[in-house]
Amino acid sequence: MPRVPLPADFLRRPLAHRAYHDRAAGRPENSRAAVKAAVDAGYGIEIDLQLSLDGVAMVFHDDDLNRLTMDAGPVRARTAAQLSAIRLRDSIEGIPTFAEILSIVAGKVPLLVEIKDQHDPDHTPMGPVVGKLEAAAAADLAGYRGPVAVMSFNPNSVAEMARLAPDVPRGITTWEYPQDNSEGLSPEVCDHLRAIPDYDRCDASFVSHHWLDLDRPRLAELRTQGAAILCWTIRSAQDEAVARKGADNMTFEGYPANVHV
Repeated sequence: MPRVPLPADFLRRPLAHRAYHDRAAGRPENSRAAVKAAVDAGYGIEIDLQLSLDGVAMVFHDDDLNRLTMDAGPVRARTAAQLSAIRLRDSIEGIPTFAEILSIVAGKVPLLVEIKDQHDPDHTPMGPVVGKLEAAAAADLAGYRGPVAVMSFNPNSVAEMARLAPDVPRGITTWEYPQDNSEGLSPEVCDHLRAIPDYDRCDASFVSHHWLDLDRPRLAELRTQGAAILCWTIRSAQDEAVARKGADNMTFEGYPANVHV
C-alpha cells in the first residue's frame, strides 16, 4: 500500500481541536457552528467520529452522551436520526453526521478526522475488532474533494482505513502512554503503543503526538523518514511557541491561533 503524503495545507493552518468551539458563544465542540466558525477564521479543523446504532459515522468525541448533551447512554445505542435530534449542551443543534460536516467544509480548509476506538465491554481497548466505523467513514469520504486526512489512536483502525480508503492520507495519534492514565490499557499494550511500531504497517505519513512529549527520540526517527509531526492540544500562544520547536503543526483550542499561510 503506498504511503500518501499529508497535504501541505495541513502544515500551514493551525487545526482547531474539535473545530473552533466556544460553548459560551453557542459553539460546542464538534458542532456545525464550531466547524463554520473555523472555516470563517481560516483554520484547519480536527473532528472525531463515533458510530451510530445503524452504522452512520457521527461527529462526536465521547462514546457516551452524558458530558456533551442533556441525554445519557452510549452513542452506539442510538440511531443516526435519534442522535441528530439530541441537542448539544449550550446549543440549539443536534449531533451532526460526518456527511453533514463534509458538506459544510467542502474542501475550503484542511480536515483532520480522528476515528475513535470502538471497543465496548466485550472488546479489548485498542484491539483488532475494527471495521464498521472505518467503513462508514470511507463511504462518506468517497468523492470528497479537498485536503482531508484520517487518524486514530488504534493502529488497527488506521490499517483498516489504508485498506478501505488507500488514497486518503493517514496517521497515528500518539502520546506517552503513562501506566497510571491509559484508560484501562494493559502495561503490555501501553509499552507497544508507546514505541509507535505500527507506523510502517499502516503506511502512515504523519503522527499527531502529545505536545509535552515532542522530544521523544522515536519522533525524530520518524521525521528523518519523512513523517510529518503534528501535536495536540495547544491552549495558549505561549505553549504554541514551545510546541512549534518540535512539531510541524498543531491542534489548538481556547485561544485564537495565528494562521501561517
